[in-house]
Amino acid sequence: MENYVIEMLRIRKEFPGIVANNNINLQVKQGEIHALLGENGAGKSTLMNVLFGLYQPEQGEIRVKGDTVKITDPNIANELGIGMVHQHFMLVDTFTVTQNIILGSEPKNGLVVDTKRAEQEIVELSEKYGLDVDPKAKIRDISVGMQQRVEILKTLYRGAEILILDEPTAVLTPQEIKELMKILKSLIKEGISIILITHKLKEIMEVCDRCTVIRKGEGIGTVNVKDSNPNELASLMVGREISFKTEKTPAQPKEEILKVEGLEVKDIRNALMVKGLNLSVKAGEIVGIAGIDGNGQTELIEALTGLRKVEKGKINLGGKDITNLSPRKITESGIAHIPQDRHKFGLVLDYAIGENMVLQSYYQKPFSNMGILSFKKIYDYANRLIDEYDVRTPSPYTQAKALSGGNQQKAIIAREVDRSPDLLIAAQPTRGLDVGAIEFIHKKLIEERDKGKAVLLLSFELDEILNVSDRIAVMFDGNIVANVKPEETDEQELGLLMAGSKKQKVGDR
Repeated sequence: MENYVIEMLRIRKEFPGIVANNNINLQVKQGEIHALLGENGAGKSTLMNVLFGLYQPEQGEIRVKGDTVKITDPNIANELGIGMVHQHFMLVDTFTVTQNIILGSEPKNGLVVDTKRAEQEIVELSEKYGLDVDPKAKIRDISVGMQQRVEILKTLYRGAEILILDEPTAVLTPQEIKELMKILKSLIKEGISIILITHKLKEIMEVCDRCTVIRKGEGIGTVNVKDSNPNELASLMVGREISFKTEKTPAQPKEEILKVEGLEVKDIRNALMVKGLNLSVKAGEIVGIAGIDGNGQTELIEALTGLRKVEKGKINLGGKDITNLSPRKITESGIAHIPQDRHKFGLVLDYAIGENMVLQSYYQKPFSNMGILSFKKIYDYANRLIDEYDVRTPSPYTQAKALSGGNQQKAIIAREVDRSPDLLIAAQPTRGLDVGAIEFIHKKLIEERDKGKAVLLLSFELDEILNVSDRIAVMFDGNIVANVKPEETDEQELGLLMAGSKKQKVGDR
């Protein structure tokens, strides 16, 4: 008999109009990192939400350490030693690390919360697992990678021995991903078992022992990672061969579409994040922005799209000054924006997915006439985009919040790319997408370029920047510190430039 800490047998979970999990088996061994791999909407997160007690299955059996259990809510999961770190963190920005970790499980000294004792326990846990977290720091003041460590600590503080991580590297920089991989290995050494939901084959090959593949709600099988390879895993996941190299002809840049001069932008705390930046993007080219998160990229994109005030400098689009225009006016000037935070800036989660498809154009013909919306035209259009971009949804009337993160992202990309703007700003366009969807999105970006459109790509994935860009602008400390061609550089050189460890004369190469 294998020593399984988790067994999910013949699990079936249905939602109105869709079978999310159909007769799936998952068996996790003690002390392993077990990958759960599948396309967007394949049912991975649903299966883990069943294990964590957020959903109740229609049929099937769950065993924890050999005992059959009924997990009706997350509190029972916690009591059984199961913790989950969700893709979208559940932290209170204005609270400290300690306040977030102990929330709902506060240690008491009489009637008073014993914060000192909690801080001491958090320091000990942090040191034991190599998490290096400051218990007194406020969440709003720490990086995304550090916030994720807080989420991991939160589960460990509650005694988790089985850790579910849902797309843990989707929001991390390459350096933070390396650190997380080290942390996962140290957790395993301390006896924790980990289920890793991910699309990233490189990470599976690096840290996982076994991998269970789900395709369209069905279990495809479990493989030993050391006996497999990325191509085999990709084929199992999508049911066809995948190309990891984006095919494209050399760019033919034409007239300048975007010109940014001397741009200065502050962040939410009034700190100067973009410092006299100059940038140019031409028709018929993809310019990739590479940089470690927190070096002004977010503020730059928000300034370009009207979401943040420009303090100084000019933004020129096709010869027209669009500095500090409203987001709608900027959109109408010919800019489309795939935002890096899809929930905050990309979707109205309570609206139907069909309504979300026309958020940028609902007030224009053919969707509106004399202020009256034509829902038939709106939903005909939405159905076309859903088919063309393979957005997995029961119907266009389904609320956006009911879709998987990857399918929400595909809906945003469909809406923005289909408008075929003069300048497409794509910020983290493939975050949370599987390899099949990434391949499709990269082709769409290159199609826009080949139509003579300008594309500005912001990504923390260096292989994406190198694969898709025609020119790479490296950002460090609020400025462009280098312009390089992908064929003349590599991840190592880019990493040094991004960290400010290597200087290069700025200018087109």
